[in-house]
Amino acid sequence: MPTAVRLKEKLDSFSDHWSPKIVTGFNGHDVMVVKVKGEFVWHSHEETDDFFLVLKGNLVIQLRSGDVRLGPGDLYVVPKGVEHRPVAEEEVHLLLIEPCGTPNTGDPATAAVKQTI
Repeated sequence: MPTAVRLKEKLDSFSDHWSPKIVTGFNGHDVMVVKVKGEFVWHSHEETDDFFLVLKGNLVIQLRSGDVRLGPGDLYVVPKGVEHRPVAEEEVHLLLIEPCGTPNTGDPATAAVKQTI
């Protein structure tokens, strides 16, 4: 029988930060949840846009041209090739969507290994 993906249950199942967890797939894309806190590294994705939807908390996406501030229910898409850095003063829960296999740092050598939960 089909079941819904319960994002809160998925987020409650782990505590690590900056480690996206795949919850489902969509047309060749990974749909992921992640908990973030602190500053991520400056990076870009040359081949794809970067989709962020805030589920809980407040996130700043720093761009070289200025900051984008997001709260619960807000989303922002960083265009491909644009250097950015997510920053969260307190823990933030996010929904991310990106093509399967996209490294979260833009570089496979430094990217977190994605797990399916």
